Amino acid sequence: MSRADSRRWRAARTPADLGDLMALWLEGGLGSRPGYEPHWGPDDETTALIPTLAALCRAGYITTCSQPGLTGTGANGRWWEQRAAVTGLVTDEALLARLLRSAADTGMNTCVNQLRRRGGRQGQPIVVTTCDGQPVTAFGGRIRRADLAPEWAGTHPRLFAQIATGTYLTIAAPAYGTTGQNLWRTIQGTLRPRPCSTSG
Repeated sequence: MSRADSRRWRAARTPADLGDLMALWLEGGLGSRPGYEPHWGPDDETTALIPTLAALCRAGYITTCSQPGLTGTGANGRWWEQRAAVTGLVTDEALLARLLRSAADTGMNTCVNQLRRRGGRQGQPIVVTTCDGQPVTAFGGRIRRADLAPEWAGTHPRLFAQIATGTYLTIAAPAYGTTGQNLWRTIQGTLRPRPCSTSG
C-alpha cells in the first residue's frame, strides 16, 4: 500500500480508530487496507452494502468480509446461491450482546470465534455460498493468532493487542437469495451512536 495509507493504519491505536479507517476504505477514502490486495476497493457486489458496512464499522462492528444474498447462473454456467452474510471484529461486549440477541430474535445464524490465551469460544463455520448445491465458501470458524497477524499487518502493536482479544462474529441469513437481505436491517437496528474517538 502507499506510504500515506500505511501511516494512517499505523497511527490507529483503538478499535474505534480502526473502524473509522475501515469505513473510509469502504467509501473510497483510502486506497488500501491491511489483509487485502493493495490499491483495491470492495468487490462490485458489495457496492450497495457500503453505507451499511461503513455504519457498522463506525459503530464498533468492524466488518472484514461480507456478501449480499443472491441466486443465479454464474459465468461458468452453474447454479450459485449466496446467503447474505457478514463477519467482523467486535471488542465492545455490550454491542456484541445486542448483535447476538437481535440475530437470535430474527432467526439469523451466528458463529462466535475468540482468540484467548487460555482458549475462547470457537464456533463452527457457516456455509454462505454453494455452487450446484456444493459448499464453496464459509464464513467464521476457528481463529489463531497466526491468522490475525497477516489480516492486520501494519497495525500498531497496541492496537493489535486489542484485536487479538476481541471477538470475531459472523451473522448469516438462514435462507439463500434475496429474501435474506433483511439481515442488513436486523443488524442496523442494533447500532447506537458512539462517542468520537481520539488517537494517542
